[in-house]
Amino acid sequence: MKDPFERNHRPLVGQSLDLAPALQVVTAPNASPMTFTGTQTYLLGKDAVAVIDPGPDSDVHFEALLTALRGRPVSHILITHSHIDHSPLSRRLTEHTEAPILAFGTAHEARSPIMEQLAASGDLGGREGTDEDFRYDQKITHGQTISGDGWELEAIHTPGHLSNHLCFAWAGTDAVFTGDHVMGWATTMVSPPDGNLTEFMASMHRLAARGDDHTYYPGHGGAVRDPMGMVSHQIGHRNMRENQILEKLKQGTATPSELTALIYTDVDPRLLPAATRNVFAHLIDLHERAIVTSDGDIWQGSRFAHK
Repeated sequence: MKDPFERNHRPLVGQSLDLAPALQVVTAPNASPMTFTGTQTYLLGKDAVAVIDPGPDSDVHFEALLTALRGRPVSHILITHSHIDHSPLSRRLTEHTEAPILAFGTAHEARSPIMEQLAASGDLGGREGTDEDFRYDQKITHGQTISGDGWELEAIHTPGHLSNHLCFAWAGTDAVFTGDHVMGWATTMVSPPDGNLTEFMASMHRLAARGDDHTYYPGHGGAVRDPMGMVSHQIGHRNMRENQILEKLKQGTATPSELTALIYTDVDPRLLPAATRNVFAHLIDLHERAIVTSDGDIWQGSRFAHK
């Protein structure tokens, strides 16, 4: 499978870059193996601005956003999802601008019933990087439109990476702000219980069904210029990973960490914990589809077997 990912993104961190008419991006100074070159904060509008994903609680990034705003008022603060690299700065920004924070909900209130059940019955781990203090002023639902100074966005609920994840389709442009659901530099981590692979795949197909989008503006990395190709590739990648897991389980029972060691043989060791979480998410999905079994209640150390 050809790798379509673009990893040569070299942003000028902290500086505003024009991406399109009425659209700017400012990259936060939080580069890491999990955030790539840093969180992308988008400023949408001309005279009054919507801020999409203010980013981490960083003095440097806050000042960079104020500089990029150039005194323009902020009308909306939009959150794709409440991870600590995307939402915490919303609190300081709303205090400074009095703009409302709009989101689908907190990370936990949108969690699926099966994940609530599994989290109550066993140790699923997870919750990496969740903004536990996240609060919002206005709830956004799937299909809702949000309008501002010369722009309109349609909310697309895309749970999977996090249960409250939203993408925003920019009306009249064939562009979508995709947060962490689809990025151009890597696949997305799905970590139970707030990450859900079953929902993630349904959300990927939801984006695929749109068909006419020509640009994705993700939460990390550069713009994706072949979004339908990227969505197709990532669906295929997840299906390939599922097949790898099942092939290994045909050889004997294994835990998520054991499967990860067998499958992810050429990745940066720093990414192995995230890879284990992805494998665990696959196993929960396969268990719900009655393709694999576990040795008792599902938890991080369960041994799984192919039926």
